[in-house]
Amino acid sequence: MKLTISRLKNPVQEYAWGSRTAISRLLGEPCPSASPQAELWIGAHPKAPSLVRREERWIPLPDWIEAAPQAILGDQVAKRFSNELPFLLKVLAAEKPLSIQAHPNLEQARAGYALENLMGIPLDAAHRNYRDDNHKPELICALTPFWALMGFRGVEQIAGLVEAIHNPQLTEVSRCLHDDSRASALQRFFSALMEMDRERQRRLVPGVMRCIDQISDNETIFHWMRELNRNYPADIGVLSPLFLNLIRLQPGEALYIPAGVLHSYLHGVGIELMANSDNVLRGGLTPKHVDVAELAKSLHFKEVPADPVAPKMISPQESCYFTPAEEFILSVIRLDRQHSYESRQKGSVEILMCTEGQARISGSDDGEVVDLSQGGCVIVPGALSHYSLVGQGTLFKASVPLP
Repeated sequence: MKLTISRLKNPVQEYAWGSRTAISRLLGEPCPSASPQAELWIGAHPKAPSLVRREERWIPLPDWIEAAPQAILGDQVAKRFSNELPFLLKVLAAEKPLSIQAHPNLEQARAGYALENLMGIPLDAAHRNYRDDNHKPELICALTPFWALMGFRGVEQIAGLVEAIHNPQLTEVSRCLHDDSRASALQRFFSALMEMDRERQRRLVPGVMRCIDQISDNETIFHWMRELNRNYPADIGVLSPLFLNLIRLQPGEALYIPAGVLHSYLHGVGIELMANSDNVLRGGLTPKHVDVAELAKSLHFKEVPADPVAPKMISPQESCYFTPAEEFILSVIRLDRQHSYESRQKGSVEILMCTEGQARISGSDDGEVVDLSQGGCVIVPGALSHYSLVGQGTLFKASVPLP
């Protein structure tokens, strides 16, 4: 087959927490959109695969990959990941907070997926936990100022926040924070809150909210608790800023979230890159299915430093976000009129998305040149040895790290 750089057309996922402006504006479509647009999916996940432009028609990306996996994915990627694209690229636009959630590790995902299949639960059933048999480590890179919750705070910090609130019911729940084992303290505190019966939750959360209205310290934490309560009244997840790190990413900063780390995205627009999975275990702040017991089985009950991932320059035009993930690596390419971008030695499939400005990409066997403007997206076959970019703008590149 001819090795051709090809355009992608990508599906939009509409969820209630999405934005009516961010994705439509990026794609140059009518703005505001008729419904909240939460995620733009760029990849080959069976739930919502991208379409690839081939010979004047659009075909599903998985079908194109299946026809020539080694040429499209690259020989090493095809062998390592069973002829499948191992990553999923997204644009995420959170106008409202997402659920408090975590993702299973690979062993848990395979076991949970097999069990739910054995139980005869349809893949699209609302109460299903596992949509596929893959894990979902992920990286979120901020395009706008981006607020998130990620990882457990230190035990002492949680205890200090609880003490400052002066709510007797919350103070009683927090007594377990004085356990000798920090992991046990976090697990018991989390379970005591999240597994509390609904009637007690409905009394606890409004009581805590009344207390924080009397406190002037920790305004950012309490601001987000008010926002969560406004969107999800009396949901126990409203208290999550007390025990999860609150993080504000500046544009260009990123967070890496491995399996078992509790988190929630609160507000902002970002580029998200993950293993090719849609497995989410939720604990609150959502009208979707919540399974606290299954979520708790996946969690690492340890204090997690909330350190952003900073990009590292690998050329004058390209910066990379390095993580432990085997399935993906994200980089950002910034073009100016004075310098072209020449790809490094390849071997992996790459997906490029233009988020700002314009670019022209060349390198196909047939000599075709593809023009990209804001919102445009292409896939570059792994067996294509080289390509060039010229223009003025910003592109995000998803690929697979190779040895």
